Amino acid sequence: MYQEGYNPKEGGLPIIKLECFGEFCPIPLLKIQKQLKTMTSGESLLAVTDHSCVLESIEDFLRKGEATYDVEEIMNGVWEIIITKA
Repeated sequence: MYQEGYNPKEGGLPIIKLECFGEFCPIPLLKIQKQLKTMTSGESLLAVTDHSCVLESIEDFLRKGEATYDVEEIMNGVWEIIITKA
């Protein structure tokens, strides 16, 4: 599910929200890769997941340098990943 919202860490700039609840690898990663292709430099995406393996695969992909990211565990077993395209 894609929703537009606002990124509080970037001064209220528009952000796309991608909810990945209950989705297993590689589906969330494929969705993120697809969305990143449509984004311009500086745009942000908020991905929310409830699976640690999804978090690990996303972090592995993002370490390649296509984007910067910040992860926060907002509750036990639920992570928000703010991804900003480089």
